[in-house]
Amino acid sequence: MIYCVVPQVLADELYDRLAEYYRDDDNVKVIIDRREGADRRGPRGRTEDSRREIRDRRIKRPVGSFPPIEPAA
Repeated sequence: MIYCVVPQVLADELYDRLAEYYRDDDNVKVIIDRREGADRRGPRGRTEDSRREIRDRRIKRPVGSFPPIEPAA
């Protein structure tokens, strides 16, 4: 599914035209973006009081060294 997202400020101008254009394509859905408020994805939307924590999701490797493994004879 492909979503064609129309900004709310351009909805009056573009929504009907795009919906008509993609009417016969079942893989495309035209929607109006109705979100409001600050964008939390980037530094512009983040405030100093942000409670979100960005963590490193990679698997931590064990600390130390391991003895060499000898192949079985």
